[in-house]
Amino acid sequence: MNRLSWFNTVSLTLGFAFLYIPMVILIIFSFNESKLVTVWAGFSTKWYGELMQNQAFLDAAWVTVRVAVFSSTLATILGTMAAYVMVRGGRFFGRTLFSGMIYAPLVMPEVITGLSLLLLFIGIGLDRGILTIVLAHTTFSMCYVSVVVSSRLVTFDQSLEEAALDLGCSPAQAFRLVTLPIIAPAVISGWLLAFTLSLDDLVIASFTSGPSATTLPIKIFSQVRLGVSPEINALSTIMIAVVTVGVITASLVSKRAMVRQRQEEQAAARTE
Repeated sequence: MNRLSWFNTVSLTLGFAFLYIPMVILIIFSFNESKLVTVWAGFSTKWYGELMQNQAFLDAAWVTVRVAVFSSTLATILGTMAAYVMVRGGRFFGRTLFSGMIYAPLVMPEVITGLSLLLLFIGIGLDRGILTIVLAHTTFSMCYVSVVVSSRLVTFDQSLEEAALDLGCSPAQAFRLVTLPIIAPAVISGWLLAFTLSLDDLVIASFTSGPSATTLPIKIFSQVRLGVSPEINALSTIMIAVVTVGVITASLVSKRAMVRQRQEEQAAARTE
């Protein structure tokens, strides 16, 4: 059995401390009574109440949630289709170009992506708003979905699809009834990843948003430039809690799906 050396233990401890101690401090000071975020004056939840009455933050949060849901759903659909073509499509004309176009947003600086999309929207005369933000987020997040789903399709047993086809299923039915349920954990993980990327994005949204649509990261950034308020700490704590619950839920769902799949494979092996 491999044991952690003192160097690895210290490195892991320092790494986790560097990542999570600032979040813990932020959560603690979100319950601070004082208006000064660096001075502790007692426990209070009043800033959460103030946040619930801040209409500007609430409007920005609603815009962010709508954008994240629509863009992650579109990115999941397009990314899954792209992954299926890349893994099952074999060699076809333009495959290299197609692959490069899918994976380009992974290495493209966000400033370049945001600026190019801004010029595109101006060129076609599309007013900036929720629609342009959704299109922009779909563009850069679908590549992440494609990577996640393609990694699952590579290890997928195609004999299951072939058996479904032999039993009379059409290719569409085989995909819907056999392939999609098996790769569902990867599809869900891709959706959650795209959703998180959309919630977190600031650079691309700042290029493609308009006066009628301000996302939460843009609103927070504009407020922080004038000084950090306890309301921002409360808002950040709520976002951390939402993301934590989402990650735990996705992990439990994926684990349950893997256990069910393993049980079905063992049952199939016993019947053979």
